[in-house]
Amino acid sequence: MRKIFVLFLILSFIGLMSIGFSAKTIRVGIVYDVGGRGDKSFNDAAYTGLQRAIKVLKVEGKDLEPGPGGANREELLRTLAEQNYDLVIGVGFLFTDAITAVAKDFPKVKFAIVDGVIEGLPNVSSLVFNEHEGSFLVGVIAGLMTKSNVIGFVGGMDMPLIHKFEVGYKAGAMYVNPKVKVLINYIGVTGDAFKDPVKGKELALAQYKQGADIIYHASGASGEGVFEAAKETNKYAIGVDSPQSWIMPDRIITSMLKRVDVAVYETIKDVKEGNFKSGIRVFGLKNNGVDYEKTKLLPLGVIQKVEQIKKDIIAGKIVVPYDDKTFEEFKAKYLKK
Repeated sequence: MRKIFVLFLILSFIGLMSIGFSAKTIRVGIVYDVGGRGDKSFNDAAYTGLQRAIKVLKVEGKDLEPGPGGANREELLRTLAEQNYDLVIGVGFLFTDAITAVAKDFPKVKFAIVDGVIEGLPNVSSLVFNEHEGSFLVGVIAGLMTKSNVIGFVGGMDMPLIHKFEVGYKAGAMYVNPKVKVLINYIGVTGDAFKDPVKGKELALAQYKQGADIIYHASGASGEGVFEAAKETNKYAIGVDSPQSWIMPDRIITSMLKRVDVAVYETIKDVKEGNFKSGIRVFGLKNNGVDYEKTKLLPLGVIQKVEQIKKDIIAGKIVVPYDDKTFEEFKAKYLKK
């Protein structure tokens, strides 16, 4: 009887040990881009993905914000790696050099970069988006809903990534409204352009004064200035990255949803399940990586038109441009002379 009891204790101990080992808690560290938490846009979308993973996947999460200008990005990444986090995520293309350096020094730690491309490192996953596809959809909305046939675009940093938003937007508007004119301005040429609402408001007011009645911003926290301008002029705006209509429900007609939250969550899930994927991962309309926000300001007819165009893009019937060259090709193929 005693032998049986001892055997039972041994088996119970082994069982508890195996449960402990199999239930290892995955630790995820995330470092935000310039602007940090509370931008109601890009960084907050990443935060949403992390919080969902903490709740659903039961991972442990830690988030950090860079100092002014983001000079300590590498230092923060290195701190998380030294603390043996299983996955370290850098939010924004500006992390490219820092993650490349740190990932080489910590080959056993997995890294992910949002909006940047790092190839050749087996422990780095590059999460990129077809922003032009989502921007095309909100461009369709602007093209259908404008009364003045003048719409605007306010970009943050003048760079190829933000040009994808601009090009997709104006292509979508012109696709449904050949008469539309698109006004375009950028806030600056550094990362600070994503946290300058004063300049965002100044540019938006100027565009509204020139006749624009809808402005789409792709400028992070600077977009708050665009929304203020819309309110002051009784005009309309389009948000970006996260659903932003809640900020000003009577002025923000839709938002281009860049599902950074989905990319962050799916990457964490892959690590937890032992399926981490290095290399480039693309999130577009086909896999719910981008979309548009449905709001009370969108007429049913507009939603139906956008949904059909969305299906056509996914089916390959419409090829959305993403730079100047492909925009010219788009005009030649789809827009009537």
